[in-house]
Amino acid sequence: MISLGFPWALLALPLPLLIWWLVPPHKQQVPALRSPFFRRVVDVSGASAAEGAVVMRRGRMQMAAALLVWLLLILAMARPERVGAPIEQQRAARDVVLSIDISGSMDAKDFHAPDGSVQQRLQGVRQVVDGFIAGRDGDRMGLIVFGSRAYVQSPLTTDLRTIRDLLDQTEVGMAGPHTALGDSIGLAIRTFEASEIEQRLLILLSDGTDTASRMSPLNAAEIARDREIEIYTIGVGNPDATGEEKVDLQTLEDIAGRTGGRYFYAEDQAGLEEVYRRIDALAPRVTETLSYRPRQALAWLPLLLAALIGTLSTGLLALRNRRERARA
Repeated sequence: MISLGFPWALLALPLPLLIWWLVPPHKQQVPALRSPFFRRVVDVSGASAAEGAVVMRRGRMQMAAALLVWLLLILAMARPERVGAPIEQQRAARDVVLSIDISGSMDAKDFHAPDGSVQQRLQGVRQVVDGFIAGRDGDRMGLIVFGSRAYVQSPLTTDLRTIRDLLDQTEVGMAGPHTALGDSIGLAIRTFEASEIEQRLLILLSDGTDTASRMSPLNAAEIARDREIEIYTIGVGNPDATGEEKVDLQTLEDIAGRTGGRYFYAEDQAGLEEVYRRIDALAPRVTETLSYRPRQALAWLPLLLAALIGTLSTGLLALRNRRERARA
């Protein structure tokens, strides 16, 4: 489909005609030579003398070429363009950050798979989280891992394949043996600072008690609430254990409650899968649909045609004048 980007330019089409009607012809005074025998010259030549200005008359070719050039120039000013079919794109209307505990306690082999086998906690968590990420296709996600320190594995991105690969390469103890729960929330808050989307969700998974944070987890949750970040917490591990291997379920529940999020506890891989299904139901994928039509500018075509017509008509006029002078 062809459309005009600036159709108001067409209002200038009758401008030459209005000038022709309303503006008087240009007059120019030139020096003249008085001749005492002027009338004899006129009688001999058979011409008739008259007073007033001499208006140069234009040929039909000149008028037609000038008219076409004017029409083409106005058409170029109207910005013709070819408009393509509508193209729709979907983008995430919410950003999601995953924060995964990879402290030393995640090396414990007490995580039960659906087939009854026992596997390492982090291995079971990775398998479930990988499926969750795969189901968020089109969303923007980020990945944080934490132990004694918290690290951004991936900033917010729509390249979920890379996030899955990075998570698959994560090993227990890479970030230290302890658990910096509060620092991981603080790092997530900083990660969200690059987001211009209002809806922000942090999914925090931990199997231990905060022992290495410079910031209290609850204070970090308060800041997250002020920044309108919703936190869903997931506890895995043994709440009856001692030391850092004991999962602090109360703190995880308080973190979620202070930000308006939800708290879950998963004892095994099946339970963790159910947790993520519930998170999908509570926080379904939110998208915005953007629609646009590709446009290709065509103003160069009438400009090129006008230049060709002007050049050709000027050349033909010069050739005709040369032939007339040769005949004279």
